[in-house]
Amino acid sequence: MDAIHRAESEVIDSRCLRRALGNFATGVTIMTAHDGTRTVGVTANSFSSVSLDPPLILWSISKRSGSYPVFEQASHFAVNVLAADQITVSDQFAHPCDDRFAGVEYRQGRGRCLLLEGTSAGFQCEKFQTLDGGDHWILIGRVIAFEDHGRAPLLYHQGSYATALPHPHHEVISVR
Repeated sequence: MDAIHRAESEVIDSRCLRRALGNFATGVTIMTAHDGTRTVGVTANSFSSVSLDPPLILWSISKRSGSYPVFEQASHFAVNVLAADQITVSDQFAHPCDDRFAGVEYRQGRGRCLLLEGTSAGFQCEKFQTLDGGDHWILIGRVIAFEDHGRAPLLYHQGSYATALPHPHHEVISVR
């Protein structure tokens, strides 16, 4: 059933808005940072490129997140784009636990942020800007190093994990 929601004179139903926003499939990432004392990692699907010149990306984190103070103080953060077979890693970082990094292979990047092994891609960023985004903080990072592992990405759509398949009506063009 199609539903039209207007914000002109009524309050937007946040559940309906969330469902509509869920129609936009996103990648799944683990964001990591270190503030000199503590290392944190959180699952996020709000990652997006902003600019190639300068190379900027963004993501957002809830203002209620207990991990935000570390991202606020950290000079760098890492974006770990999860591969299609990393659902358990995504779940591990999405839910509270004593040690989100337990059993996860990683190595240290710039600013002591952590780069997870087995990902589709990874970006090391220095913090560039933080913007107020309503109930979230929008963190913009300047990419200072990146890795492209060429693995199929893990996607998120309508509250479920998904995978990417080539569209049958699209011809693949090789870029050289």
